[in-house]
Amino acid sequence: MSVLSIIRDCLDALLHPSARYDALTRARHRAFMAPRLLGSLAAFAAFPVYLAMRGAPTAIEVAAFAWLIAPILLSWFLSRTGRYDGAHILSSLALAGLVMMVAANTGGIESFAAVGLVVVPLEAALSASRRVVAFASALALSCAALLIALGHFDLLPVVEPNAALRSLLMAVGIAAATLYAVGLAFGSESLARTSVALLSVEEDRYRLLALNMSDVISRHSRNGAVQFISPAAETMLGTSVTRLAGHGLFDRVHVADRPAYLTALSDAARGGEARSVEFRLRRDVVRGQSNSDFIWVEMRCRPLEHASPEAEVVAVMRDVTDRKVQEHALELARTAAERADASKTRFLATMSHELRTPLNAIIGFSEMIVQEDLLMIDAARRKEYAQLINDSGQHLLSVVNGILDMSKMESGNFEISPEPFAPRAALLHCCNLLALKARDNGVDLVTRAPEDLPMMTGDPRAFKQIVLNLVANAVKFTERGGHVTVSAAVEGSRLMLRVTDTGVGIAPDDLKRIGDPFFQAGKTYQRKHEGTGLGLSIVKGLVGLHHGEVNVQSKVDEGTTVTVVLPLAFMPSAVELNSPSSPSSQAPSSNVATLKPALRSGLQDQAHQVKKSA
Repeated sequence: MSVLSIIRDCLDALLHPSARYDALTRARHRAFMAPRLLGSLAAFAAFPVYLAMRGAPTAIEVAAFAWLIAPILLSWFLSRTGRYDGAHILSSLALAGLVMMVAANTGGIESFAAVGLVVVPLEAALSASRRVVAFASALALSCAALLIALGHFDLLPVVEPNAALRSLLMAVGIAAATLYAVGLAFGSESLARTSVALLSVEEDRYRLLALNMSDVISRHSRNGAVQFISPAAETMLGTSVTRLAGHGLFDRVHVADRPAYLTALSDAARGGEARSVEFRLRRDVVRGQSNSDFIWVEMRCRPLEHASPEAEVVAVMRDVTDRKVQEHALELARTAAERADASKTRFLATMSHELRTPLNAIIGFSEMIVQEDLLMIDAARRKEYAQLINDSGQHLLSVVNGILDMSKMESGNFEISPEPFAPRAALLHCCNLLALKARDNGVDLVTRAPEDLPMMTGDPRAFKQIVLNLVANAVKFTERGGHVTVSAAVEGSRLMLRVTDTGVGIAPDDLKRIGDPFFQAGKTYQRKHEGTGLGLSIVKGLVGLHHGEVNVQSKVDEGTTVTVVLPLAFMPSAVELNSPSSPSSQAPSSNVATLKPALRSGLQDQAHQVKKSA
């Protein structure tokens, strides 16, 4: 370990705690204490030698040595208080006092010591404080004026003229002042070099942060103009930072978000507090990145410390597009969960009615048959009760079958077996089955099926179920005196099946959800008509199995038209035939297809649309 290192460690141990954590302040305190401690110790060590060579010293000489040892007290003051400016003021007073004392006893303003007054403001310059320099300059000028005044009024001690000694002392005084000034210059240069080195280190540190941070750091005027922006903006926006200067960044802000962008900057500049805002920025297409036109950015801005009167703002921007996509996906999931919960509630309410009503009839009429002796029920009444029990059981069976069919479709296990059949015969058969119900409801059921309808390939059971569900719904929701028209036609290679009624119709908001499981449109007729809300859901599933389409058009109080488009020659695709959940994977020769779960594919489509729109 070198001597300089030992001295530096000793000085660092004497530093005030407030100066130990700042390199520049530590260097200034060390530069103040080192020469004073060394000079005082040197004067203290030279005093015995001076006594041996000089003999008994005079009072002035003793006072001079005492003043040379006094800087130890200044170092102690700085070490205990950390008041750098105060220590320099005391040092100026001590130096000026020493010069005044020696000059007053050796010729006044003409003394060799008077030149030391020039060093007083030079020493104060190391404080880097205008207040201290002004005080030291005023002090030096005051001391010089006082020496001149005392000499003018003959108030100084008389000194015997000795030209040789006077010249020698003047040379010693000038040399001492010059050496002291040289020491001050070296100290000033050392502090300046330390300051430059620290600034360079800080600049390198901030440059390293600016170049390697993924967040964008920018400096704005109050009107939003960019004065500086870090290079990370090139990666974020795909353009050079020069094109973002001025109002280049503002031009890329989405038009709808510009008021919020400018308001955040203005509030931060005026209010003095940090502001946060999210907005969209237009991004240029960069190779290897998504080709989205806009990205979501979160900007946190605050007023710049020691800023000019124009109130500048520094901001940090971060790409939050992924977070916004996730938030949107979560919102969609929450909406879907709320709809599922509402569907569950509707399902429970519907099932409690649809199951309880026929069960009550079955239980009630069966109890009456059991007690036929007490109630004296005749054969005709017994037959009527048995028929009512049978009807209630058939209704329960249709409800359960509908739920099971819908469950199979959603799980992807509903099977169809395509085969050639005559759609006209199937259509007439279904309409004949529902003709009695239509007549009982006072509804005119009309069937229009041309005799030349060609044969088609599909599942005849599924086709009949489609027709029965559509016609039954139309009859159920048509008031007495209304009309239901069922028509079929061929357009190209497709069969167009259309069911039109003059019923209550469907509101536009409900029309969007028609076909969802257990959804029943409208509140006015939800409990007026029986049903589980599965009719159109099953229709959509069966039509989807045949690669067809369903279109619903309706107006409230005017009626509804449901159009089903089916291919005349349907064959299951290879994916359906080879589905692991399908028996066709075990028997390739059978034409059996299974319905893929629609719910999962719908969620995938929504997620894809969210990512694309972001």
